Amino acid sequence: MKIRDWEGVVLIIGAGDIGNTMSDYLKTISPKLDVIICARKLVKQSDIYLDLENDDSFINFEKQISLFKKPIRLVINTSGFLHSNLVRPEKRLSHLNRSNILKNFSINAIAPILIAKSIEKFIRPELPFSFASLSARVGSIGDNRLGGWYSYRASKAAQNQFLKTLSIEWSRKFPFSIVSILHPGTCNTKLSKPFQSGVHKDKLFSPSQSSEYLINIISEQKPSDSGKFLAWDTSIIPW
Repeated sequence: MKIRDWEGVVLIIGAGDIGNTMSDYLKTISPKLDVIICARKLVKQSDIYLDLENDDSFINFEKQISLFKKPIRLVINTSGFLHSNLVRPEKRLSHLNRSNILKNFSINAIAPILIAKSIEKFIRPELPFSFASLSARVGSIGDNRLGGWYSYRASKAAQNQFLKTLSIEWSRKFPFSIVSILHPGTCNTKLSKPFQSGVHKDKLFSPSQSSEYLINIISEQKPSDSGKFLAWDTSIIPW
């Protein structure tokens, strides 16, 4: 069954460019789904507060989900961390420090699997259900030819392992579930803005382009596809 025919609730984790455009796109194609954004910055009354680095916030997140009258059908984690005013991707070993490594792992690896843990008790095993999380091609160990970006690469690789393992467990518990690990391509967002100079204009996607590509992948997948690491064009990325 296509997502456009589903009834229930969609949770979009993260209120960045991709999260917001995914929300808008889903509302357009799936009028029977209630789309709710979960983030630290709340805009709509229906939004749910969630701080991905705070365990108490996850407890409140679960309490909010428990109040839903409709089943959760789709959860998409669009959160990610690459840089800030103080943290930049490491170009060489000498740039590494513990705090930067922990920050990358906290958002890119630990948060996605804790989201899955929080929503597990609300999954209806008799209904199709999808959990998707944005990864990155640079998280591929087999595709690593340039080096650098130590913490970001490693944290995305760790997320991939967490979610591959999750897909195996959920295939036993929830036979209609699908876990998707998705690379959106290089998207014109705040996250990638400082690193776009070497990207060909045809390979720099708008948030709306990436959102449509990824939603279409999620919509076409079957339970037998669960646990795959896929690019925006449906190609399989090596682990």
